[in-house]
Amino acid sequence: MGKGGDASAPKVAKLQLLVTERSEKQSLSPNFYWDHSEEPHVKRRADIVKAHPEIKKLMGYDPATKYKVAVSVAIQIMALHLLQGASWYTWVFFCYTLSGSINHMMTLAMHEISHNLGAKKVFYNRILAIFANLPMGVPAAASFKRYHMEHHKFQGEEIVDVDIPTNFEGWFFDSKLKKTLWCLLQPAFYSLRPMFVNPKEPSKWEFINIACTIVFDAVIVKYFGVEGLLYLFIGTLFGMGLHPVAGHFIAEHYVMHEGQETYSYYGPLNWLTFNVGYHNEHHDFPFIPGKHLPTVRKIAAEFYDTIPHYHSWSKVIYDYIVDADIDPFARTKRVRMTNEEIEDLRARGGLVK
Repeated sequence: MGKGGDASAPKVAKLQLLVTERSEKQSLSPNFYWDHSEEPHVKRRADIVKAHPEIKKLMGYDPATKYKVAVSVAIQIMALHLLQGASWYTWVFFCYTLSGSINHMMTLAMHEISHNLGAKKVFYNRILAIFANLPMGVPAAASFKRYHMEHHKFQGEEIVDVDIPTNFEGWFFDSKLKKTLWCLLQPAFYSLRPMFVNPKEPSKWEFINIACTIVFDAVIVKYFGVEGLLYLFIGTLFGMGLHPVAGHFIAEHYVMHEGQETYSYYGPLNWLTFNVGYHNEHHDFPFIPGKHLPTVRKIAAEFYDTIPHYHSWSKVIYDYIVDADIDPFARTKRVRMTNEEIEDLRARGGLVK
């Protein structure tokens, strides 16, 4: 033994602790897929950069994002004006088709902006995300950023990655009817699950987000009545529920082919969603804006073309509901952090505040 002792001892101790904690956690959630190797995007990213170093030139923000967000918010406000006095069935139709689609688009604008891809400075990205959040009727942008950064850094990590359903969801939503209900209730699970699985103390940006939403909602009620606010809020529920665009919730990481953890979608709805369908490309290169993700696939075609992928989010929803082998348990979990490391991350308020 050297003067400083065995330098590898802490690593060995951590590995031994991880083996114990992995066994405990896996025994509590045996129905999920488990893979304790490093999440797949780290290695593929390195391999692609080595083969195609020019791909790094695609990194940076997209100046057009703020204009897309501004136009979308304006369309929602214009729709409130045009739908005043409309019949109930006309209101419901546009609430599902227009409000649902645009508000889901704004959730994906928040997703794009959470990676600081909407503006040059972090502060301006924060403001733009809150602005994109306004027509949804409920505050979400600030909290989404905090949890989404951890989803990327710790994909599949038990407790930390709240994108993964709970044991209750997997146990209860196990039939076609119940899985249909689960799809309808996706907004509730997506927003409430983090509070139970990995709660965080609210940050100043979350209070700012809440304040801006309250003020915007109050203005909407003043000029368009409660019906106007319901148009926005119910549109959010429709758009994140049983809606074609919401197929990406399932398509991105639900295991349809065993051994494959992330899936891309190469269909027309990418036009409305900042190319979030290019999800393998996005996880491999989270600092490349959505508009360049098709270029990533084109440049590194030998890495992506052989990976199972989709061309229809609607079919993904249908397959999820009717296939008895696919349910909320169809996600990959891993344990690469000790409980002590998870608690330390929590104590720091997470990766981002």
